[in-house]
Amino acid sequence: MFKQLEAINSKPAPFEFYTAAELWTDDHTSKQMLAYHLNENIDLSSRKRAFIERSAAWIISHFGVCPGKQIADFGCGPGLYANRFAETAADVTGIDFSERSIQYARNTATEKGLVIDYIHQNYLEFDTEKQFDLITMIFCDFCALSPTQRKNLLAKFFEFLNQGGAVLLDVHSLNTFNNRSEIATYEKNQLAGFWSADDYFGFLNTFKYAEEKVTLDKYTIIEKERTRVVYNWLQYFSRETLGREFEAAGFNVETFYSDVAGTPFSEASADLAIVARKP
Repeated sequence: MFKQLEAINSKPAPFEFYTAAELWTDDHTSKQMLAYHLNENIDLSSRKRAFIERSAAWIISHFGVCPGKQIADFGCGPGLYANRFAETAADVTGIDFSERSIQYARNTATEKGLVIDYIHQNYLEFDTEKQFDLITMIFCDFCALSPTQRKNLLAKFFEFLNQGGAVLLDVHSLNTFNNRSEIATYEKNQLAGFWSADDYFGFLNTFKYAEEKVTLDKYTIIEKERTRVVYNWLQYFSRETLGREFEAAGFNVETFYSDVAGTPFSEASADLAIVARKP
C-alpha cells in the first residue's frame, strides 16, 4: 500500500505521459464528455451557449466566412462551431478524436441539412490535400499539447493553409497559471461517477511546474479489476511565448484578443486568443 501511495503522489516530468485516449475513446468517459459538451449552462468541455453564439458570429464576420470559404475546425467536438460555420454555406471540415462526438455532429448536421466533412481522427495525425482559408482550434486545446506536439501541429497548420490564410486559437494565460494551486484529494466515485459506471476510488494530484508554466491534474482511478492513471496537462502562455511559437512556424502574428469572440486583449484576462496568418 505504501508503494502504491508513493506512485499515486509521484510527480512526473512535464508532458512525460500522454493519455488523451482515456478521455475520448473510453465508452463511459466519452459519454460524460459529450454530456458536458452539450450542457449549455456550464464552461467545461465547451463554453456556454450564449458565448458560443457570440463567438461564432464574430468569427464569421471577422474572417469573412461565406460560401466558398474553406474552414477547418480542429477538436470540433459535437460540431458546436462547425455547424454554425456551415450555415453560411462555407466548406467546413471538422476533426475530432471522439467517435461519439463526431457521430453526434454528423447526426446534427444531417438533421439541419448541412454538408460538413466530419473526420474521426486524432488531429495530431490528420493529413489532407485540402487547403484552408481559416483553421480554428477552440477551448484551449492547444494547451493540452506538449511542446513537440504543438510544433508539429503548427507545421501542419502552415502546410494546410492557403497563402494569407489564418489560424484562430485560444489558450490559458499566465494569470490562470498563477491562480492554480497544488492539491492532493481523494474521493470515492470522484467527479460524480465520471470515470466509471462501477464504484471506484479516485485520487487527484495537481502539480505546478513553475519554470515551464505547466500544470498537471493527475487522476488515479482504482476500480475492483483495474487501476488507471490519466494525465491532464495544461501549458499556459503570455503573448510573447505564444507569439514566438507561431513565428517559429513561419506565421505572421496579426493580433491578440482576450477570447475567441473578439474581446480586446487585457493583461488581466484568464485566457488569450491569437490570430496568425500564413504570409
